[in-house]
Amino acid sequence: MDWEQLRFFLELARAGRLVIAARRMGVDHTTVSRKVQALEKDLGRPLFLREPEGYKLTEAGRALLPQVEAMESAFVGISDSLPNLGEQISGHVRIGATEGYSTLLLAEQLVELGQRFPHLKVDLLALPRAVQLSRNEADIVITLERPERGPFIITRLTDYALHLYASAGYLAAHPPITEREQLREHRFVSYVDDLLFSKELIFLDELVKTNKANLRSTSVLAQQQAVAAGAGLAILPAFAARTDPRLHRVLAGDVSFTRTFWMLMPIELKDIARMRTVWNFLREQADAQQLVLLPTQSEQEET
Repeated sequence: MDWEQLRFFLELARAGRLVIAARRMGVDHTTVSRKVQALEKDLGRPLFLREPEGYKLTEAGRALLPQVEAMESAFVGISDSLPNLGEQISGHVRIGATEGYSTLLLAEQLVELGQRFPHLKVDLLALPRAVQLSRNEADIVITLERPERGPFIITRLTDYALHLYASAGYLAAHPPITEREQLREHRFVSYVDDLLFSKELIFLDELVKTNKANLRSTSVLAQQQAVAAGAGLAILPAFAARTDPRLHRVLAGDVSFTRTFWMLMPIELKDIARMRTVWNFLREQADAQQLVLLPTQSEQEET
């Protein structure tokens, strides 16, 4: 029995499935199976029950788990005190986040993460829907909804601003907009109601009562492209729209929304060095991007 075998045991106990444990360890699922079987052979007893829905701990496995977790915590503490930590951090981390945040901010930030920790492998799930921790779709999730319950570590990552935008061509071809009431006469680009993954993305009801969402999309980036092409008005994240020269803010002094990104991680992953490293990096990057996420009043003025 060695620490390498115990690491694979611990990952499979947490994941419950070979393929998920293998992804987190950055190996093939057959390697996980082989390491666990070798450990079971050394101990002379089965540690898992192989069931159709996944791997479940036997009584012997449940007895071993807290001891191995204590060993892991000690190992992490030793690693943290050593120099050149970047060379030691390895393995696989899957991050799930909203499409806009992933594409426009995280993708570039993760280049720096890779430079700091060259042996770390990262999957970025940039999806126009909620990524489910409970289904093991990701290890760390950035979402608009704060779970009310669940075995998660949760932090408020950052607030971000959203504003009303239109293209210069659209504004020139339609009646001027100087007050909210005039918005009733205009066309809007918005989300598909029955496919909306978060109530935090409901904006039009707060802004104006209208049925003129003539173009709808599950993708905020598709909405931005449509607005830039003259399809109508839309509420868009400032971090996405403010640097797009095709877009102009509408009712800059009146229309503004603020939403929050929450970051979640299963509590059983909190002491894994690579998870904690990525978690801290994402918080650091969000803090550094505050002027992009929440522009100051002078930067919010309509161009």
